[in-house]
Amino acid sequence: MQKQFPMKEYLLFCGTVWVSDTCCFPFSLGGVKKFLESEISVYVKSIEIGNSITEDFKSGYLIHPNHQVKMVCEDLSTDAHLKNGFNAIGFSQGSQFLRALVQRCPTLRIHNLITLGGQHQGVFGLPNCPSLSSRTCERFRQLLNYAAYTDLLQNFLVQATYWHDPLNESKYKTSSTFLADINNEQTINKSYVENLQRLNKFVMVQFNNDSIVQPVQSQWFGYYKPGQDKETQRLKESSIYIEDRLGLKKMDEQNKLVFLECEGNHLQFTKDWFRKNLFSYLT
Repeated sequence: MQKQFPMKEYLLFCGTVWVSDTCCFPFSLGGVKKFLESEISVYVKSIEIGNSITEDFKSGYLIHPNHQVKMVCEDLSTDAHLKNGFNAIGFSQGSQFLRALVQRCPTLRIHNLITLGGQHQGVFGLPNCPSLSSRTCERFRQLLNYAAYTDLLQNFLVQATYWHDPLNESKYKTSSTFLADINNEQTINKSYVENLQRLNKFVMVQFNNDSIVQPVQSQWFGYYKPGQDKETQRLKESSIYIEDRLGLKKMDEQNKLVFLECEGNHLQFTKDWFRKNLFSYLT
């Protein structure tokens, strides 16, 4: 049996650049970093948010994505190893954070963006949040259900910034301080569209047996149909695609969008699967 990387839920910017539940644990991102460096001899940078692994871990819950994206943009822009461009991989919520980096940091030249288990259209539920007790998961769920769009939670709980309530789309669009902005839900920021278009490929990996991302289709930019939380729709059926608010329709027509499946649970993949499906976008 192939060894699996037991990735946890939270923050990761990566690609020849990384950041995760923490930047450096050897059983998660540290292991992937070593794997890539040894197998394809690439420069892999781990980004630490804060001054310690503990602070880095807390950032996945408590430091607003807007601040994190700005910090990472400034850090990577001064890295001489990356000046000629690089490929980038995002894991779980790091997927949409890294996409925000592409859209907001034009000083970087990112060739291919790969996201694994991301929540590009947000989440509506926390069925199994890792690294936390079930009781804490339930408290988070209750908080988000009733107060996700308050100033308090939007400013102090990372997961609230990509909480997408399909039963109240108007509130989501006006009150989300992160996801609604990077998805051009209110107004169309043309620079976001132009910067995303610079990618050679935008690769999205969906874990079909995911017990953490709800709904699973968010990993491929799908989501619940507006006004209910039972039926889902694909990216091509959504207004963000039909109106081409983010340029994804144009990217699709240019064959820049790649949709991959993995049968595992959240971020559960083997080295062989990674080699077979993703190495071609990293070399």
